Amino acid sequence: MTAIARSGALGLLGAAVNGVCGFVLTAVIVRVLGAPGAGAMFAVIGLVSILGPLCCLGADTALMWALPRRAAGPAGDAARLLPLAVAPTLALATVVAAAGWVAAPTVDAALLGSGDATLVRLAFAGVPVFAVATVLLAALRATRPVAAYVGVQLVAVPVARPLLIGAAVAAGGSVTAAFAGWLLPMAAAGVAAVLLVAGPLGLGRGARLRPTAADRRRFWGFALPRAVSTVIDAGGMWFGVLLTAALAGPAEAGVFGAVCRYALAGLLVMQGLRVAIAPQLSRLLGAGRTPEAAAVHRRVTTVVVLLSWPAYLLLAVFAPAFLALFGAPFAAGAAPMAVLAVAMLVNVGVGTVQTVLLMNGNSRGHLLAAATGLVVYLIGCLVLVPRHGALGAAVAWSLGIVTENVIAAVLVRRVLGEPLAGRAVAGTALAALAGTGAAAAVGAAAGGRGPGGLALTLGLLAIGALALLRSARVRAALRAALVLLRPGRTAPDQPGATQPGRAGPDQPGVAGRPPAASTFHPPDRPHTPEVVP
Repeated sequence: MTAIARSGALGLLGAAVNGVCGFVLTAVIVRVLGAPGAGAMFAVIGLVSILGPLCCLGADTALMWALPRRAAGPAGDAARLLPLAVAPTLALATVVAAAGWVAAPTVDAALLGSGDATLVRLAFAGVPVFAVATVLLAALRATRPVAAYVGVQLVAVPVARPLLIGAAVAAGGSVTAAFAGWLLPMAAAGVAAVLLVAGPLGLGRGARLRPTAADRRRFWGFALPRAVSTVIDAGGMWFGVLLTAALAGPAEAGVFGAVCRYALAGLLVMQGLRVAIAPQLSRLLGAGRTPEAAAVHRRVTTVVVLLSWPAYLLLAVFAPAFLALFGAPFAAGAAPMAVLAVAMLVNVGVGTVQTVLLMNGNSRGHLLAAATGLVVYLIGCLVLVPRHGALGAAVAWSLGIVTENVIAAVLVRRVLGEPLAGRAVAGTALAALAGTGAAAAVGAAAGGRGPGGLALTLGLLAIGALALLRSARVRAALRAALVLLRPGRTAPDQPGATQPGRAGPDQPGVAGRPPAASTFHPPDRPHTPEVVP
């Protein structure tokens, strides 16, 4: 694998570790706490996962968008965005934590009905930790090579969580102690992010930290519309968990949370590639190079469909086998899992449309898509959850997912002015459906929908994959799809492509020399780099 694809490969590896550890975390929670305890745990995690991103005010995504366009180092102007992002986040999160501490008995009565507000109070106390760490990790992602972000956020945090939770419960701790084990790694990640961004931004070496009025106006002009959509993105499953806990009880919420873990794990490929391509899309779109950005999107979509659609088809067909990991009380999640798996085929099939919108500076368009999907989701929960529990929540979330992705795809089509999917994407989708569908049909017919049928299907798919990799044409297609995954690179046949060893004018200051234009351009004006002597 050449250096061009290493960034994407690292993102995929980190996402894979994160996904596996997510399974382990969910298994630990449901096994040691049971369905009611897991429901309570998922509910407070959901509380933090919704309030934390809200308190970020969109500053995390704004840093991802802005820092690659700034000059780094002591003489650069990138460092002054950090306090601009962190200070308001910390202030709002502290206010929310204080208000939540006071209102904890009422919140506990509405969500958990335990009569003890200690767990809810700890959750609110964790909001500032979660919010500030999220902003700092975004700065890390934008300023360091992708390996640093992957190592901290996608490996260290998810590996530590099940270990700490298991140790806390094994020592006789309650759900409250288990939640502390979930929160602590995020605090450590925030500290690590500060240490890692100090060098590239020139912190402690004379870098200017006082933002200008223009910085504030342009930064928050992008960030604030993103604030609401960030909550919607981060709270996807958690809105359903909270409403299911309130309307159908903690046990149904525990089942829904376990099902969602599988549904979200199937997105690990797309999440890993987003880590690699977001800064690259920001540079290409900022420079007005939309054909190249469209090519990145299409090739990434091809890879995502190839690797993710088979996984979701297997989740839909063999849901009982996957849920057996969590024990008998979670067998009722088979139907909700199948519903969510079908919705995720749509989510994956449109590719990284949300990332394209945000890296183009269109946070308002992203908010429109996300808010519309959320409204559909919440209405569906209120109507369906009281009668159908976890299944109703799964149907409601599926409707919201499809709504959001259709709107986002329409908006991105207008941005790029080119088709979002070509023949490669369509051919890959059909091949994934046909190949996985045939193998699943044979496996289910011979071994049922339990572990035996799943094992047989996986064996058939492995044989088929090895046979395909013997084809030079297939191997060449995979290499071509990966060539765009290194930030700052474009396909060799694209106009303006940077050649190995040479920095293009739109390369970020954090990667070496400062960019040609160090001013921070607002999202409604394209960034056209000047030529540097």
